[in-house]
Amino acid sequence: MQPGPEPRVVNDNGAWCWFQDERALVDPASQTLVVGSIAAAEGPGGEARSGNVELAVVDLRTGASEVVVLHERLEADDHDVPALWRRSDGRWLAVYTRHKTDDLTRWRVSEPDDATRWGPERTFDWSALTGGRGVTYSNLRAVDGRLYCFARAVNDDQCALVSDDEGDTWAYAGKLFTRPKVGYVNGYTRYAGGAGERIDLVTTDHHPRDFDNSVYHGYLEGGVLRRSDGGVLDPEALQGEAFSQEGLTTVLAAGSEWGGERISHCWTTDIRRSGDGTVAAVLTARFGGDPEERFFRKRPVPDLRFFYARLAPGGEWQVSEMAQAGPGLMPHEEDYTGLAAIDPYDLDAVYVSTPVDPGSGERLAHHEIFAGQTADGGASWTWTPVTENSDVDNLRPIVAPGDPSRAPLLWFRGSMTASQHYACEIVLLDRVR
Repeated sequence: MQPGPEPRVVNDNGAWCWFQDERALVDPASQTLVVGSIAAAEGPGGEARSGNVELAVVDLRTGASEVVVLHERLEADDHDVPALWRRSDGRWLAVYTRHKTDDLTRWRVSEPDDATRWGPERTFDWSALTGGRGVTYSNLRAVDGRLYCFARAVNDDQCALVSDDEGDTWAYAGKLFTRPKVGYVNGYTRYAGGAGERIDLVTTDHHPRDFDNSVYHGYLEGGVLRRSDGGVLDPEALQGEAFSQEGLTTVLAAGSEWGGERISHCWTTDIRRSGDGTVAAVLTARFGGDPEERFFRKRPVPDLRFFYARLAPGGEWQVSEMAQAGPGLMPHEEDYTGLAAIDPYDLDAVYVSTPVDPGSGERLAHHEIFAGQTADGGASWTWTPVTENSDVDNLRPIVAPGDPSRAPLLWFRGSMTASQHYACEIVLLDRVR
């Protein structure tokens, strides 16, 4: 990969959560990069800008960028970040929600080939289905010629809206899986598209602060929800009563041992699928100690770990410990990490945000971004620093898909004390392969 320019700021106030996709996307024809984020009161613009749902629209040929506001002061919460879709007519689609504080999925459609000009906001009201308990997250994926928007909604389960006109209108499709709720919500799910008519996913049982989660994998194909090996869990997915995600394939099991230490409270981070059917995921878990002691916060949480999981065609998973993720990012969110991103066009390449050098094991003053490369399916890695000696944290990297000839790496840097409070700027390091 050829070296690109130094990282440049594309939005001076913003952050994102990681259960929405695509949060950043490239139009290969116009070489336009669009990345969504939420502004906070602690950043430039202060309270007047707090909660803005924003898009940074970047011309990758010139480096020029413009910030567009989709919704002014929706809510100061990184969970509200939009999911993006590039339509066949050249328009962009952006879909977003609040963080469980109302029941509306919102969306806007751009003018043709112009991500800076947008039509009016429209809404889908979930309240008749949720009983007014709220909706969170948006994930746009297409399968069988239909566009799906996956959200956490009814019973805080994974549900879907469906559109047959590329997002002009939406209807309720159904619930993907379900189980009795424990604590705050049910499973946390990441979705991957890619070549072929299927949507892959990894999911958990509940929130890791409420439950000793495992991580499960399955895929939606032809209206059927299948396990990793193709076995059927739900022959009529999104119709009628849904099955529990426990019936999917276990990828990373709570209670399993790695290096003689027990892992627990697993969580999902990223998932990608390549054109040959290979699936890769990055997962996290608490490492070592008694999970019940940590569950009830009787002592500090041990370090978290990143795990890399690779599914080859045929249904067999290879899982390896990849890197230390450090302690929890926030005292009240002990399972939050700096996150990691898989290159959507090279499943052997990842980018991690960690306060521990994955090559040397040295503890660092701040979260730094490292590029990792594997030649053996994740069993071993070589690491190269992307950032070094920073005076602030570098968090939540994304590699924006859309153009296989480029690897636009995005992250935000600054200070973050909660999902609602941060002073961060969004930077881009654009690289040509």
